[in-house]
Amino acid sequence: MGVLHIQGAEWMAGFRADSTLSFQDLPTAELLARLRKLLDLKLHGLCFSAYQEGQGPELQSVLSEDQVRARLARIAPYTRWIRTFSCIEGNEHAPRLAREWGLRTLVGAWIGEDREKNAAEIAAVVEVARAGHADRVAVGNEVLLRGEMSEEELVGLLHQVKAALPGVPVATVDAYFLFPQHPALVDACDFLPINCYPFWEKVPLERSPAYAEEMVRRVQAVSAGRPILIAETGWPSAGSPVGDAVPSLRNMALYALNLITWADRLEMDMFWFSAFDEAWKFGPEGDCGAYWGLWDSRGSLKIAE
Repeated sequence: MGVLHIQGAEWMAGFRADSTLSFQDLPTAELLARLRKLLDLKLHGLCFSAYQEGQGPELQSVLSEDQVRARLARIAPYTRWIRTFSCIEGNEHAPRLAREWGLRTLVGAWIGEDREKNAAEIAAVVEVARAGHADRVAVGNEVLLRGEMSEEELVGLLHQVKAALPGVPVATVDAYFLFPQHPALVDACDFLPINCYPFWEKVPLERSPAYAEEMVRRVQAVSAGRPILIAETGWPSAGSPVGDAVPSLRNMALYALNLITWADRLEMDMFWFSAFDEAWKFGPEGDCGAYWGLWDSRGSLKIAE
């Protein structure tokens, strides 16, 4: 578990463990200062991609080892784990290089409609894990949500990877509400990594802590004792509103302080999405899609060094 032991810290004064939004009476400067102090304690985990301006998976950009190392160097002092999404096109460097900073890894293989590319991802993630660079493995991210593969085929891939990696916990990541709908998928996972985004469900910031808690409860009801971790959650710092969910740096800080503190109290592992802003997401996810990072696309921390 990635517990931060932040309970009782003076700078967290004002947190209410009653599912309501805490800290909203604080000025923005104080919110950002508290989040900066939380980073100094090291978050449990950050979702990590090393793409820079003009790069992205849609462009089939190949990342150099030096670029991945430079991006990791920016975030390594502030996290205990990284979560990656792919093991090809240079992304395979990240788990190995993360070990240079003593980071643990949830290593992803990107799975989609291209079965040939899927096979390359599976072979690569097995190679990374066999080399000792994966603490946990995630086969696919939101595959069922995108409708790119049947449950049966995805479960088959999970069993294939588990057979190749005895002793390494293996699962797939998907939206929280899909696990209760797919019991065979739950059975095939060693742990249950769920994506929780009140923002994308148009929930106003004030309701987001209670909404996130309900997301987790729905998965706990079908977990049969399997560990649950939040594989992604976050709030964008800029862009257009989605329903009643409004992006801003202040709202990002409020959401982060509330969710990180709540997860720590529950001793639940949580990966913040994301480390860096990713410009390539501007089109697929609207203008707010490019602004989910704690660091901007140039690698500067948004809440001050």
